[in-house]
Amino acid sequence: MPESNLNVCPVCKVKILPGGMAGDKVLFSVGPPGTRATLWARVCQFTQKAGCINQDKSLVGEIKTTDYYQPEL
Repeated sequence: MPESNLNVCPVCKVKILPGGMAGDKVLFSVGPPGTRATLWARVCQFTQKAGCINQDKSLVGEIKTTDYYQPEL
């Protein structure tokens, strides 16, 4: 993974690897990789801090019900 392409959010420290046409890949500290929509649904919408790199709705994309946190039953 080229470090020069990796973006790290100064607020939550999550890593975002630009994916071009395939979309960005979000590397969470725990669990499988996700999308910017998943990151926004689970973290960014609640954080609301200056410096968050995932507030641009055009980059976040469509948020699906599966993007929100789903506790294991």
